Amino acid sequence: MLEWIVQNVWVLWLVLFLVLAVVEMITLDLFFIMLSVGALAALAASLVTGSFFIQCIVFCIVALAMILFVRPVALRHLKKGPPEQRSNIDRLIGEMALTLEPVSAASGIVKIGGDTWSARAVSGGEIPAGRKVSVTRIEGATAIVAAVNDDAAASGPRTETP
Repeated sequence: MLEWIVQNVWVLWLVLFLVLAVVEMITLDLFFIMLSVGALAALAASLVTGSFFIQCIVFCIVALAMILFVRPVALRHLKKGPPEQRSNIDRLIGEMALTLEPVSAASGIVKIGGDTWSARAVSGGEIPAGRKVSVTRIEGATAIVAAVNDDAAASGPRTETP
């Protein structure tokens, strides 16, 4: 059995390629697909050379190159798009919200577009209840907000009140 595996090491690379591709389909973070391309390159190397060491080196080099050079570019292209095509949490960034409870760097509650969110202030100060704030980012289920003055909120492009 071991002799067959040594003679047909390409099967191991093919199985690794398929397993990594399936894991990528589950996670969708463009990391495992880069590793699977490395496994595919090692499979090609196994057809050229019988040295398992060289195949492993090819796998490592190709996978690392894909992670360092291709993945960042692919992620930038996936995340780019006009604001009207943003979805889910990305749409909330830049929206106006209303503080329902005082918001500090540790805790708070805001209302964003009819939904109540836990919140934290982006700066160290406390934002009192009833103030308009702007959502700067979302961390998990917490909105990170910054206080805005009423003049800036009235003249800004997104003046939707919750």
